[in-house]
Amino acid sequence: MKWIGRRQSDNVEDRRGMSSGGKTIVGGGIIGIIILLLNTFGGENAQMITPILEQFNQQQTTQTESRPLTEAEKTEGEFVKTLMADNEDVWTKIFEENGLTFEAPKLILFSGQVETACGGASSASGPFYCPSDKTIYMDMTFFDELRTKFGAEGGDFAVAYVMAHEFGHHIQTLLGTSGKIRLLQENRNETEGNKLSVALELQADFYAGLWTHYNEKQNKILEAGDIEEALSAANAVGDDAIQKKMQGQVVPDSFTHGTSQQRMYWFNRGFESGDFKKGDTFSESN
Repeated sequence: MKWIGRRQSDNVEDRRGMSSGGKTIVGGGIIGIIILLLNTFGGENAQMITPILEQFNQQQTTQTESRPLTEAEKTEGEFVKTLMADNEDVWTKIFEENGLTFEAPKLILFSGQVETACGGASSASGPFYCPSDKTIYMDMTFFDELRTKFGAEGGDFAVAYVMAHEFGHHIQTLLGTSGKIRLLQENRNETEGNKLSVALELQADFYAGLWTHYNEKQNKILEAGDIEEALSAANAVGDDAIQKKMQGQVVPDSFTHGTSQQRMYWFNRGFESGDFKKGDTFSESN
């Protein structure tokens, strides 16, 4: 992905290497990894992650030290700030075209654990968006797990896809979509509630594809293999792919994020159409 030389966002706080003075869950092993993938791009459910982890992890340790960032981490931070600026610019344009007012979220990079308005979370939560403080949280070690444990292609555009997806959850908050779905879920059984969660996640994938369409049009960002990296990441975090790898079987009624095929389809739909109005995942299924 071509990114050097463009605007960098001021809405990014880099806490990597900083001591939080709180407790970090350790000893998670495979349980932590399972929960990481099952909750990837979890949007509104981020506040549920820590209690689940604590059920399986009894050991705790306190973070007390900080360290300077490596040169690689500094470059990574510059890249993330550029991605954030690209998302801000694209969504400002899309909102203006549709007579809406855009409000940018904040992004916090962290290591190990973080406290949010949705509750505490560890690295095992994966990247997530907290609607209560309108902030995206990312521990960049997630992308190593995505590649080494679940076979996704590496590369900078996998990071771009994940961030654009989480930014999509912010768009849903601004538009009131997330709030409406929460109200609907209160009157549905678990299976029906899960279907609504899937539609919400697939729409965030559509928004990630839409962002890619606009950003390519404005900045000519794409290089060979970039779209394949995004689709590989979407494929790796499909509910069916995760369940098959972790459980050896697939349970469709328990899906909360969508199948690999669905996630790739909706990303591609946003990317190829470039049409904000074609992201109604609640009326359509695929």
